[in-house]
Amino acid sequence: MTSVTLSSKFQLSIPKAIREEMHLKAGQKFAIITKGDIISLVPIPDLAEMRGIAKGADTSDYRDRTDRLERYR
Repeated sequence: MTSVTLSSKFQLSIPKAIREEMHLKAGQKFAIITKGDIISLVPIPDLAEMRGIAKGADTSDYRDRTDRLERYR
């Protein structure tokens, strides 16, 4: 297990091995998620990286919100 130390400016450095393994880049943004005593850093993908993520998705069985409202009428 790799450990890091919180600096006096409340900063953490991500070890090089982890940066390389996860292909992290300087300036990359992260979402910080806390649950109890656990802090998770989740990389926020760049919008350009998301392009084509749903290519080939089957939308034939797509549910629209209107069909959910019809049952309450």
